[in-house]
Amino acid sequence: MKSHGQSPISVAGKLINYSPHPLLNLLSYVFFFVFGLTFGIILCFHYKSFSFNLQVTNGQFSIFTSRSLLNQPPPINTPPPPPSKKPTAPKTHDEVLHGMSERELMWRASMAPKIKEFPFERAPKVAFMFLTRGPVILAPLWERFFRGHRGLYSIYVHSDPSFNGSEPDRDSIFHGRRIPSKVVQWGNVNMIEAERRLLANALLDFSNQRFVLISESCIPLYNFSTIYSYLINSTQNFVESYDLAGPVGRGRYSHKMGPTVKLHDWRKGSQWFGIDRSLALEVISDTSYFPVFQKYCDGSCYADEHYLPTFVSMKFGGRNSNRTLTWVDWSRGGPHPAKFVRTDVTPEFLERLRSGGGGGGGGGCEYNGERTNVCYLFARKFTYNALDRLLRFAPKVMHFNR
Repeated sequence: MKSHGQSPISVAGKLINYSPHPLLNLLSYVFFFVFGLTFGIILCFHYKSFSFNLQVTNGQFSIFTSRSLLNQPPPINTPPPPPSKKPTAPKTHDEVLHGMSERELMWRASMAPKIKEFPFERAPKVAFMFLTRGPVILAPLWERFFRGHRGLYSIYVHSDPSFNGSEPDRDSIFHGRRIPSKVVQWGNVNMIEAERRLLANALLDFSNQRFVLISESCIPLYNFSTIYSYLINSTQNFVESYDLAGPVGRGRYSHKMGPTVKLHDWRKGSQWFGIDRSLALEVISDTSYFPVFQKYCDGSCYADEHYLPTFVSMKFGGRNSNRTLTWVDWSRGGPHPAKFVRTDVTPEFLERLRSGGGGGGGGGCEYNGERTNVCYLFARKFTYNALDRLLRFAPKVMHFNR
């Protein structure tokens, strides 16, 4: 039989040609062709595992299939390297400017991790917060003080927004350290707002564990190593707080502050403080006492002398030393402490300040339960024209670069 060995599709094609109705058979042929092609395409897209190749050669149909690459197993990726056994602390930016609102800043800064152990190696830092009207006028002295101790301190500067002086050189420790600031008026509650703003910015760096408020006229009385050790190893905070009768003490209290703050709670003290991280968090998170001072401590109240001493005494007195670390001279009377000019700066004068306060506060103080003669770490108010003598005597007397 001639058809022996021929494919079924070839035989079917010949039978169609011998049909008595060629036009009808041709239409049937086209119909089956289109149906088969459409079915094959649908099947291909549905399973995505075969590709169809239809060929017509001399009236014969051939269908070829091949596996699609879509279902091929994905290439084995090289596993990522294992994490370092000693993770490093998150990088901090060289500049502290940001676009956060005051409310967002306080909210972000108030966050505190519940797990006390850090997941990275880090050295605890001291945040030096400069509250100034313009530039840090004694910056060259502070440059020498900080030299050689990078990584153990952070610097934040709050100056009047109207100050448009030139930015410190890029190699200066004060370059890019000016935070977003607002207007501050002497004796006004907005001075406390500036202090809270400084604290909030400093709290964004988890490595900052101690916070000291510094004025533009402050000088350090010891080298960096001594001050750093004194602050980091202290078991208490340094907020001066005492009860004072008379017009400049209890006389500044307003009964409108009650019942939140009562007269027997009222305290007075220096605004220049040194506190730990836990207290700094409490200060910027205070939504009970600070609003009372914002509303009722105005005019001759002088919030900078009363808010923090009162707040700390009421809530955290057990962890407070009730003394300041910044020496000032009030012996001349008046609303402001004495200023020191060029001729006042001598090695003998600086030594007296280091030994207890220039004759006004000798006798020592308590530090971690022990008596010590190191009571003041800073002193003010020194003018700009005293800078040349400070640069000449202070590094030797204070033993800088040790």
